Amino acid sequence: MGKQPTKAERILDRLDWKVIRRLDGLLQGDYRTFFQGFGLDFADIREYQYGDDVRTLDWNVTARMATPYVRRYHEDRDITAWFLVDLSPSVEYGSPNRRKRDILTDCTAVLARLLTRRGNKVGAILFDGSVPILRPPGVGRKQVLTLIQDIEEYSVERRVPETDLSILLEAASMVIRRRSLLFILSDFYSVPGWERVLGQLTLKNEVTGIRVYDPEEGSFPPVGIVWVEDAETGQQFLLDSSSRNFQKNLARLEVERVGKLERTFRSWGLDLLSLSTDADLVRELLRFSGYRKLRASHAARRKA
Repeated sequence: MGKQPTKAERILDRLDWKVIRRLDGLLQGDYRTFFQGFGLDFADIREYQYGDDVRTLDWNVTARMATPYVRRYHEDRDITAWFLVDLSPSVEYGSPNRRKRDILTDCTAVLARLLTRRGNKVGAILFDGSVPILRPPGVGRKQVLTLIQDIEEYSVERRVPETDLSILLEAASMVIRRRSLLFILSDFYSVPGWERVLGQLTLKNEVTGIRVYDPEEGSFPPVGIVWVEDAETGQQFLLDSSSRNFQKNLARLEVERVGKLERTFRSWGLDLLSLSTDADLVRELLRFSGYRKLRASHAARRKA
């Protein structure tokens, strides 16, 4: 009797057949456009020209010369990618068959596998809302299996006050020294303040946000007066779920929260991919790739 595959192996085998092989065939030459921010090594500094990416500004030289200067990079052969994965209690939300956490696992596994199949390194920082856990970069299928296992086995054994994503992002800024490709995977339920740290990360890295959500968020079944519990803090309170004002305010607050999140990423010139728990991962990643290709084409025309 042969050795039974581990849970991580079963997950990766499923994704290999249902997602990764399809993406490999459909992306083809668009692979580098999809990842866009591949590893870059410093080449030289020159004066800013219209159309240059403001994230390449060298502030020290700019201050000395009293005119904007940008750093130029040449493409490195390999990419180093980091997955900053938010595993705080709120990502446990979803249906019994498909939680937000499951989407985080699948998306990390797919992107990591696409990268490692081409010899690139991938690492991760996992975050439960309190203490970040580091998985150093590695290569190959074994590293992808390790990341899947890390995410699947990572459990939150205690309540957290409220998730503060700035802790995760600050840990990344201290650990990641070489210019890298960063994926921030989260539902972005967090206290304010992480937005500033996000801006700091963009100065040295290519950052992409991946928001996971459930279609039922922002709504609540009108079942009358019920006790509810905050998934992260454990705080309990009584509410009238049948109240029209409650239903309206709940939906409005979620729309405002997501709108603010999108504006934050846009203000730093970053992309934000939103993935629902009922999403077709292949379709959504291809759509995202097409959007990036179109944006890169428009940017090239502006510089021409």
